[in-house]
Amino acid sequence: MSERLDCDVTVVGGGVAGLAAAVALRQSGLSVTVLEKRLCGAGASGVNFGGVRQQGRELVELPLAARSRKLWDGLNAFLGEDVEFEATGHIKLARSEADLAELERYAAAAAEWGLELTMLGPNAVRDALPWLGEKVVGASLSPTDGQANPRVVGPAYARLARRLGVDIREMTPVVAATRSGTDRFTVEAAGLTVTSRHLVNTAGAGGGLLAAAFGEAAPVTPLNPNMLVTEPLPYFVERSIGVVGGDVYVRQIRRGNVIFGGGSGWHDAEKGLARPVTEQSIGGMLRTLQLVPGLTHAQVIRSWSGVDGQMPDHIPVIGPSSTTPGLVHAFGFSGHGFQLGPAVGVILSELVLAGRTESPIAPFRIERFAGHAGAAPAAGPVHVEH
Repeated sequence: MSERLDCDVTVVGGGVAGLAAAVALRQSGLSVTVLEKRLCGAGASGVNFGGVRQQGRELVELPLAARSRKLWDGLNAFLGEDVEFEATGHIKLARSEADLAELERYAAAAAEWGLELTMLGPNAVRDALPWLGEKVVGASLSPTDGQANPRVVGPAYARLARRLGVDIREMTPVVAATRSGTDRFTVEAAGLTVTSRHLVNTAGAGGGLLAAAFGEAAPVTPLNPNMLVTEPLPYFVERSIGVVGGDVYVRQIRRGNVIFGGGSGWHDAEKGLARPVTEQSIGGMLRTLQLVPGLTHAQVIRSWSGVDGQMPDHIPVIGPSSTTPGLVHAFGFSGHGFQLGPAVGVILSELVLAGRTESPIAPFRIERFAGHAGAAPAAGPVHVEH
């Protein structure tokens, strides 16, 4: 016999954004159930690079990134755990004069959105990072950006949510979602039926399928980061490092391990699983050595991948449903949602509680895909793997 639950809000997807929404909603007095296909924080929220950066993201995301950056400062105290956040700064490197010109254009544009970046010429960047390879010709620095451990943030949010009374069901993939009448959602999982007044879609790469259950097109495709980590080494990479083009990124944690990545892993779309690809890993190693030749003799001890959701325009879907009152979305973060997660969760709670938010989310509305080829099926029960 299927277990039945009734609550104020059902959250589908136990990543940082969904769990942050569950925490905020529970703190406001609502009853919340979270349904997670695997383990909380084990999806895109837990397999990414761990960059807490504002620099380099789409300009329309910068107000959300600024709001989230303020939350990161107090996240350890809020969660009651150390998530290893450090404001190490983020440097984006140029490997050609064209790259440097791109950084200068971005810095000028970002300043109009309130993000101040410091340009570094070849001498300045080598004074700051004397271990850089010869290929680097300049950089831009965002001194307030940083890094955190993605493997611990989601689980820490889940533990806080449980302490507050959120009902979290892990290993519980959703298979169907419908809306009956004017104010009730029904979400079906194996052995479980949850009814609620509100539904929050933070289902990651599966967010488009859940949106399709309510007649909305959202053309999400899988994105699979190809990640590696070295043995502990003497600490020297004091900044989080990226490059123009995004094909390599490097950071070092205080324990000494150097985390780096680039390229794409392999994935099984049906099962939602991913693994690193040897050729991609080797390519990432070679590009990393061009930037940090001091890693030549470092031993790689682990590699991994995962599944994120990517949108055609590389910015997420965030906001209310265009077809169904009571449904709100946040998915398709296209490889840069980790930093945004704490603020997006609060924004989702504001949309549920008040129907609006002060954060500018119009660019992320799902309606922008309404005419997309292969539009969503008619509303009704569908298979929803999140």
